[in-house]
Amino acid sequence: MKSIIITDPEKCRQAWEKYWPVQDIFDLWAVRQCFNAAFNRPLSFHLIEDKGQIVGFLPLSRIEETGEYVFFPGETWKGKTWLEQNRVLAHSPEVFQALCESVPGPLNLRYLRFNPLFDKIDQAGPDETGYLFYPRMHDFSMENFWLAFPGKTRKKLKADVKKIEERQLSWRYNHMPDITELFRLNMAAFTSDSYFSDARFYRSFERFAVYLRDMGMLRITTAIVEGKIAAVDMGAFFNNTYTVVAGGTHPDFAGIAKVINLHHLEWACHNRMEAVDFLCGSFTWKERFRLSPRPSYEIHTQPETAVFHGGHYGRKAV
Repeated sequence: MKSIIITDPEKCRQAWEKYWPVQDIFDLWAVRQCFNAAFNRPLSFHLIEDKGQIVGFLPLSRIEETGEYVFFPGETWKGKTWLEQNRVLAHSPEVFQALCESVPGPLNLRYLRFNPLFDKIDQAGPDETGYLFYPRMHDFSMENFWLAFPGKTRKKLKADVKKIEERQLSWRYNHMPDITELFRLNMAAFTSDSYFSDARFYRSFERFAVYLRDMGMLRITTAIVEGKIAAVDMGAFFNNTYTVVAGGTHPDFAGIAKVINLHHLEWACHNRMEAVDFLCGSFTWKERFRLSPRPSYEIHTQPETAVFHGGHYGRKAV
């Protein structure tokens, strides 16, 4: 097997578009480039060739502050990458090992989709859990969705929604200036814990929103209560999946987060979407809404020594 390392940005783009399977919104090079343009990490795309065929591909960025290699584009927040639906592309455990050995520093891969190879890779372990809503499971009917709840829970949720609706609730869609209000509400709620307090994330999401708008994939949902913006969510729909990527709520409207999340589910049922992806994050409402959990995985390795063993760096799990 032959190891190939690409660092030229244009050749990295060509490799991604040739070898990376596009199933999810985060599989699009242009989406990842929105973040790469802001973070500007050095690229290090690793490929394994066997008998003229590419059998392994690991697109990485190097974090200069730590020396770690992470999934492209390296959009770290408090030491963790943010973009999900990453994958290990390797035809065998041996190919994956060869990919790891071609990386000259610590390797930190997060938010990996399950791969049967993980059963044979000691370094793979559980990461955060993602949560999805599958309208087909409820025959694309919100009434069927409500039937999944115990009577008391269903009654309370509907009462909470009614309280907001009685305060002159209305909806606005795809009003681009509302993205700025989303950022403001999010930062007001989470202060330094908001992704958008990092100017690089802020710029990345601005680019992300413009790209989605230009491609017809953006959905901005704004809840207006008593004439004021009560909540704004930004989502992307691609391949019949709606992904909610960011949101902000106003503290004066208790329960509005519940209302806007239910609104997403209703919209997905009406439009017969295959899935609504609310991404990872341990928020209790996701369990309360009976969303389907989807585990993700992580892999941490680091060079065992700085000495070559048989022409390759040895590596060990962390």
